[in-house]
Amino acid sequence: MVETLPESLPSVMYIISSLDVGGAEKQLLLLASERKKKGADVIVVSLKKNGALRSQFQSNGIDVYDLGINRSIPNPLTLIRLVRLINKYKPKIIHSWMYHADLLATIALSMSRRKNLTSLVWSVRCSNMDFSRYSIMLRCVVWCCIKMSGIPNCITFNSFAGAEIHQSLGYKNRYLKVIGNGVNTELFKPNSLMRKKNRELLNIPSNAFVIINIARVDPMKDHKNLLLALDKLPEVYTIFIGLGTEQFNLGSQMYGLGRRSDINTLLATSDLIVSCSAFGEGSSNALMEGMACGLPAVATDIGDSAYIMGKAGKIVEARNPEKLSSAIQEFLLMPESEIKSYKIAARERMIKMFSLNQLVENYEQLYLSII
Repeated sequence: MVETLPESLPSVMYIISSLDVGGAEKQLLLLASERKKKGADVIVVSLKKNGALRSQFQSNGIDVYDLGINRSIPNPLTLIRLVRLINKYKPKIIHSWMYHADLLATIALSMSRRKNLTSLVWSVRCSNMDFSRYSIMLRCVVWCCIKMSGIPNCITFNSFAGAEIHQSLGYKNRYLKVIGNGVNTELFKPNSLMRKKNRELLNIPSNAFVIINIARVDPMKDHKNLLLALDKLPEVYTIFIGLGTEQFNLGSQMYGLGRRSDINTLLATSDLIVSCSAFGEGSSNALMEGMACGLPAVATDIGDSAYIMGKAGKIVEARNPEKLSSAIQEFLLMPESEIKSYKIAARERMIKMFSLNQLVENYEQLYLSII
């Protein structure tokens, strides 16, 4: 039972690598916006300029600051700007999200006048990353985070898998806590009217079996093996959503829609949510949003996907298109009565275990425990 929260909530400065569309960024938008509604002082600092979600933060009454980092040109003025912001706003807590922000927040706080007055929380948002596929700069940042991991008052992880893997990498802290992602089950819910409308707009037959995959084009998301799996399922219609997915307009039954702001209605258009990450996934927003819309799920066994899904879908081995194809086909051939039971289980699990209210309460209790 969650304790009643005090009327005055602690002020938090959130520092994040960017405000581009992504799972971590969307979770921060949910958390910061809900805290703002409750009357908390909330400030968001992005290491990079602009970002597609910036306007949504601002429209929810949240002050947003850019540090203007250019990935290719490190600039010490960036650190000075952050130190000045910390000194100006005097937050009770600094909560940094993702590796680069964790590192910069730690250094800036140590240089500020708030060094012994402001608590620091890190958030790790991934699991078994394949760092060989990314820049040497990222590897250096992670190495620094490992060495500095004892400094924060708490390190949070959005998955049990992420906590275990980062401890094996060398993360050491007296207070490690897993707080999974949350989903707005009032926004993401079944919608029969939008299902009919979107199928007409996309020219998808009303009786077609439609799967949906929501992921930017990135080695982690493994679109390659999903496409191989779909080669074996010519009767299936597929909707791809995410940065770079326009390239998947590969035929009359594949729709690469790129970035979209109407993901909830497109999920309602579909019959099955598929998450096929090859590595690195911690707690999949897309999987949760799909299940909240009442979709059964097929996911690769990466991060906490099996825990999130429970008995509302099928878990398969990563990077295995044959097993992925077989799992999708199971749902394609499944009797409607059995599919209905999966749909009910999916939405009920999101409401019971991963609600937005639970997400916010978990973080508020964490904040109160470290100030």
